[in-house]
Amino acid sequence: MPVGSKELAITELDTFEDARLLEELRKAKAELFNLRFQSATGQLENHGRMGAVKKDIARIYTVIRERELGIRATPVVEQVPAKGRKTRGKAADTAEEPAAAAETEKEA
Repeated sequence: MPVGSKELAITELDTFEDARLLEELRKAKAELFNLRFQSATGQLENHGRMGAVKKDIARIYTVIRERELGIRATPVVEQVPAKGRKTRGKAADTAEEPAAAAETEKEA
């Protein structure tokens, strides 16, 4: 059973963009600093949290490095159409679908 944050599972980290990964890394390092400070002052209640945050940091570093080496693919960002452009209505889209289906049947 992996230890760490459930939000930062490896499957979740795969879906993050590089900027989001760096932001999560910054947050995790800040949390680790706060936990170390609490530990030094005797205020830390959950000592296991320090290990979990360290493992989260290691996971993030691993994903970043694998992307640099080309082992792990960077997620593709979907292009959102500009607000100024209008898309065709549903009736225009459905009129083209039977024609496309007919072309694929001819090819087969």
